[in-house]
Amino acid sequence: MSSFSRRKFIITTGAAAAASILAHGCSSSNSNSATTSNGTPSAVPAANSTAVANAPKVETTKAKLGFIALTDSAPLIIAKEKGFFAKYGMTDVEVSKQKSWPVTRDNLKIGSAGGGIDGAHILSPMPYLMTINDKVPMYILARLNTNGQAISVANKLKDLKVGLQSKGLKQAADQAKANKQAMKVAMTFPGGTHDLWMRYWLAAGGIDPNQDVALEAVPPPQMVANMKVGTVDAFCVGEPWNAQLVSQNLGYTALVTGELWNNHPEKAFAMRKDWVDKNPNAAQALLMAIMEAQQWCDASENKEEMCKICSDRKYFNVAAADILERSKGNIDYGDGRKQQNFQYRMKFWADNASYPYKSHDTWFLTEEIRWGYLPQDIKIKEIVDQVNREDLWKKAAKALGVADAEIPTNTSRGVETFFDGVKFDPEKPEAYLKSLKIKKV
Repeated sequence: MSSFSRRKFIITTGAAAAASILAHGCSSSNSNSATTSNGTPSAVPAANSTAVANAPKVETTKAKLGFIALTDSAPLIIAKEKGFFAKYGMTDVEVSKQKSWPVTRDNLKIGSAGGGIDGAHILSPMPYLMTINDKVPMYILARLNTNGQAISVANKLKDLKVGLQSKGLKQAADQAKANKQAMKVAMTFPGGTHDLWMRYWLAAGGIDPNQDVALEAVPPPQMVANMKVGTVDAFCVGEPWNAQLVSQNLGYTALVTGELWNNHPEKAFAMRKDWVDKNPNAAQALLMAIMEAQQWCDASENKEEMCKICSDRKYFNVAAADILERSKGNIDYGDGRKQQNFQYRMKFWADNASYPYKSHDTWFLTEEIRWGYLPQDIKIKEIVDQVNREDLWKKAAKALGVADAEIPTNTSRGVETFFDGVKFDPEKPEAYLKSLKIKKV
């Protein structure tokens, strides 16, 4: 918890906590958003309709935000259910479930005025792809989490004992290709984080993701079902789907992505540029609510309630047990390996998880160039400065009362080192790109 009073935090959210537990204890809604069937909020806002003293004077109380059924969407869900949006004056926020990342993109393109959404829990590279390729200018306002994804493999490949090193798949992939039955590997969106983690992992083991396997996009909630019927042999996705795969004994987790790159950036909170420019105070209020929710989600004493809320059918529609253990950092890989309180667990606030480092976005854009999703001549620094609004994050953090020690003073986290020893210097992205052996460019 930051420097704002813990006692005040408990008082202002206590009423909503009871209301949320009551609502979830008897909920039977099948709605795709955080409202009941008659359109009323499913939990009483903590601050009711009266905003706290440090809330900005908002231009509108309404916003429609999208999310995918993944554990790292929890800050948006908790900000709604615990009343943090209302606390900062955003009393009419709708949190709407999206079926896939392409649907999220398309709904952002049309905006709420056209029946879509204003902002979303989103794969960190997507706002850049939308800004550059779709000509829909976006802002990244916060990082929602670090770590917390995994690469999982079907049980039929268990004898290969594939883990952090992917090279064990090389022979199987080559054999499948020789038989004109390519190994099928799934990610969630072309150019998204899961795509980039899978590509990096395969390439580090000498497997060309463009030549040696069939890499296809599958919506996160459909990953387990696809593994069950044999349409995918391996996948990269966020939780709770890797944990559910293991609990159903359909496959095992080869690695969690924090092992690939410790404290790597993952999802972001992004909004349409035009919405933020028109409603700067409302955007700050949304950001403050989400940041407070991130702090709440990272507190160990809140994990069980967070998972109970997110497991509801209108959000993830899975057993809370499928979310809880990995949220705590307790990893059952499904092949005999187990970790307790793992250092590579998902983080929402700790270790500057919420702050959107520009250096991380520089890596994302460099990888997009590596795999041909973006042209090699794009001006990386210029586009990062346009899309990444870490200045708005800092403004919201100060208004929220976050301690100065928790607000980064540098937009770069410095040189990053990956599991295979490769280093990325954000000041020299071209040198990193040139050093990579397997790439499309």
